[in-house]
This record gives sequence, structure tokens and C-alpha cells, in this order.
Amino acid sequence: MADLTASFHFMKHFLQETDFTLREAAAVFAHAQELKHTRGRGGPQPLAGQTWAMIFSKSSTRTRVSFEVGIHELGGNPLFLSRGDIQLGRGETVADTARVLSRFVHGLVVRTFDHAEVQGLADAGTIPVINALTDLLHPCQIYADAFTLAERWAAPGGDLLAALRGRKIAFVGDRGCNVANSWIMGANLFGMKISLAGPPGFDAAPEFDALLARSGFAGGYEFTTDAYAAVRDADVVYTDVWVSMGKEEETAERIRVMTPFAVTPELFAAAKPDALFMHCLPAHPGQEVAQAVLDNPRSIIFDQAENRLHVQKAILSALAAAR
Repeated sequence: MADLTASFHFMKHFLQETDFTLREAAAVFAHAQELKHTRGRGGPQPLAGQTWAMIFSKSSTRTRVSFEVGIHELGGNPLFLSRGDIQLGRGETVADTARVLSRFVHGLVVRTFDHAEVQGLADAGTIPVINALTDLLHPCQIYADAFTLAERWAAPGGDLLAALRGRKIAFVGDRGCNVANSWIMGANLFGMKISLAGPPGFDAAPEFDALLARSGFAGGYEFTTDAYAAVRDADVVYTDVWVSMGKEEETAERIRVMTPFAVTPELFAAAKPDALFMHCLPAHPGQEVAQAVLDNPRSIIFDQAENRLHVQKAILSALAAAR
């Protein structure tokens, strides 16, 4: 197994894609590949004797199960806390919650609405914090997605990150969602091209554009209202649900304006002949994507889902090594 301490020398958080350097991301990918290939045959236990708290303000299938299983397989104890289980849900400040939990547990995995909350927990605490999703970003998803693509494209034993450079991803649908934002960050970090298509008015939040600029990637994407233009020459076509958690009151209007941006077999066929289809799930067939696309042999949605486990185990291992 690779020794992550050679790449990670001090405590880090993983709140956005660029919290890891390219060198560190390469180490995470390589370790994820090793963990995947050796799963069930023993392996390192970097979280032995540790408890990691999982604070979830949003319901989840893939994120919760993959983190709970991953922490357990690395020798640790996952402690699941819904917002209603702790005083954060009754008015305790984010800073006080971070300071208290830092005395009890060894790390935090946080899935919440406001990105400022996960940032506040990281700023006030003394333990590593992982962003398991906010309304702004979903970095664990994008690292797992990029790893999934790199495994497909890299030669056996080849450089995983090198396999991503120069590839094009087209994101179709809600341009302002957290997965789209995170894919912009990830594509720029990994040297990929990204084109996004969606209806007018669904631009990035100013908060995201400011974050992108601070990361050195200002203007690092194309946006169009023409879905066919976005997918032209794309190696990957990606979409997400049109109605994210917390946006339910906008359901009817979102479906109305997003319908022209559904990934149909015709739209998917406009990408490269060997293009792959991705979706972070859960999917709503007949809305953002046709069932025929989900069932296409070039749909890799369940590879993405599986790789959440392996990549997150590598991220957990890296943060444990850096403490």
C-alpha cells in the first residue's frame, strides 16, 4: 500500500477540490485504486481507535452508506448525527459545536445546506473536516467521478491524472447546482475542458464565481443555452436532478424551463461516438435523462456510485496521515 504520509505532512481539510494539490490528488487516486483492488483482503487501518462524527442535515443514500462503511473498513467508528441529534439544531453556534466535537472525535464528515457552515466547522475546530455536500460544492462526488474516468482511460499502470488532461466534459441542466460547480473546479484542477448548457437565468452564484477566481480558475468554463453545442466533441455527458433538496417549491417551474435540456438518446448521440454518460444519482428517468440513456452500455453511473467508497476511503486515509 502507498504511504500517504509522503504526500500529506500537516492537517488538512477537504472542503473543495483545490484543497488538495495535484500531487496530493494523484496520491489519493493511487491509494483509492489500491484500496479498491485489495478490498476484503485486509489492509491498512489508519482510523484504528478513532471515531469520526458524521453530521448530516440532508438525507442521503450513497454519501451516508459509503462514509459509514469506509470509516468502518479503515478501522474507525462512524458516529452518525442528524442535525436534530445535536445542539447545532437548537441554536448552538457552529464555532462552539466545532470546539466541543474536537474534544471528543477525530474528524468530521458534514453534509449540509450552507457552505459557510462546513467552513465554520473547519475554521473553529482542531480536527479534519470533510465536505460531504453543501449547496455550493460536492467535492467527494467529483473526485470519485474523475477517478472513475481515469480508471477507464488510463493505460494499465499508467498515470491516472494524465488520462484526464485535455478531455472534455459537458454538463447539461442546472448550471448553478453544487455538482456543476464542483465539476468546474475539478475540471480546471485536472486539466480538463468543461462546457455547461442550461436555461437562461441559471448562472453560477456570485459566491461560486468568487471562489473560482480565488482558486486561480476565473473564466475556466463555457456556458451556453444550446445543449447540442455543449455536448459537441464531449468525452463525457453529465447531468443531475433538476430539483435539488431545498428547492422543492420550485419544482414545476424548474421542470418547465429545464425540459429542453434533458439528456435524450439524440442529445447523447451528438457527443463523441465513445462518450460516456454520468449522473451522480438519484436519477429521475423522463426528467433530466431518458431511461434509454441510463441503460446505455456507455452509462457508468453505478461505477461512479461504487467509487465513492474507494475514493472517500483514500481521502479519509490522507487526512488521518496528515494529522
